[in-house]
Amino acid sequence: MEILRFATAGSVDDGKSTLIGRLLYDSKAIFEDQLEAVERTSRQRGEETNLALLTDGLRAEREQGITIDVAYRYFATPNRKFVIADTPGHIQYTRNMVTGASTADLALVLVDARNGLVEQSRRHAFLASLLRVPHLVVCINKMDLVGYDQAVFESIKAEFRAFAMKLDMADLAFVPISALHGDNVVHRSANMDWYEGASLLHHLEEVHIASDRNLIDVRFPVQYVIRPRSDAHHDYRGYAGQVAAGILKPGDEVVVLPSGFTSSIEAIETMDGPVDEAFPPMSCTVRLADDLDVSRGDMICRSNNRPEVGQDIEAMVCWFTETPMRTQGRYVIKHTTREARAKVTDLHYRLDVNTLHRDEEASSLTLNEIGRVTLRTTTPLFYDEYRRNRATGSFILIDEVTNATVAGGMILHPA
Repeated sequence: MEILRFATAGSVDDGKSTLIGRLLYDSKAIFEDQLEAVERTSRQRGEETNLALLTDGLRAEREQGITIDVAYRYFATPNRKFVIADTPGHIQYTRNMVTGASTADLALVLVDARNGLVEQSRRHAFLASLLRVPHLVVCINKMDLVGYDQAVFESIKAEFRAFAMKLDMADLAFVPISALHGDNVVHRSANMDWYEGASLLHHLEEVHIASDRNLIDVRFPVQYVIRPRSDAHHDYRGYAGQVAAGILKPGDEVVVLPSGFTSSIEAIETMDGPVDEAFPPMSCTVRLADDLDVSRGDMICRSNNRPEVGQDIEAMVCWFTETPMRTQGRYVIKHTTREARAKVTDLHYRLDVNTLHRDEEASSLTLNEIGRVTLRTTTPLFYDEYRRNRATGSFILIDEVTNATVAGGMILHPA
């Protein structure tokens, strides 16, 4: 069954956690003991059943009434499986939102119908476009507090469309909802008979995501070389990993980078046995017809369709730690299955995610800030531009001393 990964985003108190709780509750995706625990906690706090408690798991989140960490929830309907990333709305947790949305097929941006489009709504929409999330759904929440007024919905919709003209968004949809009462979340609402679109869950079930993945450029980063020790399989040599792009089939002519040696695919195997083809994001083992020197970090691709190979790249990075980024600072870069050392040779500008203003005088990046940098790596990377392939166009930077992940990045092009 197809899996849809989606991330929620929006301003503080726009109702993201309540919406997810309503989705889980109305689609009957929670257990009785979970519901009893939520009801018990709600009674202790002197309020009605608070479905937001299904996702706000940290004690600090419950005490402050805000989401801090990225909470992942899983549920399924007869049509599709879902992985939800409930991301924080507060600006000081921008890095958490970037983490949650980096693997999402769809982003849900919540807007409070009473407040309309606010700074944080624009910020989250921009981050979703920066991270190349293919689909965006704007949920205009708390429609019950504005009397289910169609004019309010249309006004916010028009304002958001005008803002979205500045961004790179392929698919944009709007749904008026009330997460608290369940209007247009799982079932169509009788209170908004003027709305002719689908409910949110129906849209999530039907949105087309199969063509979002790059099925043209064959990219198979080798994660592990399988060499069984037993005598019965002493000749076996398989290369395990996850298909990052393209379609692999037995008999295909391929080239291995960085060596440049060519071969053909003899077989493709999974836990369930041999398969006729592999496509993203399948994990599999590829066996080649020839014995080549292939190790972790190498990449299998087509001879006439190779990724960029280089040591100097330009990228957008989001800084994750309070220790500022240093120009000429040295870090470990992890890109697909490849690891190398990297140096930040230049910071071109720091981007204000609220105004989209570029500060070209900036000398460093600090926690939650985004900027454009040039990196030089000690060994060549095999990459594509992030806009073409999110899997081979993204990376993380790690502090060599603390081993902390200090940044996530998106490759723009060769420097």
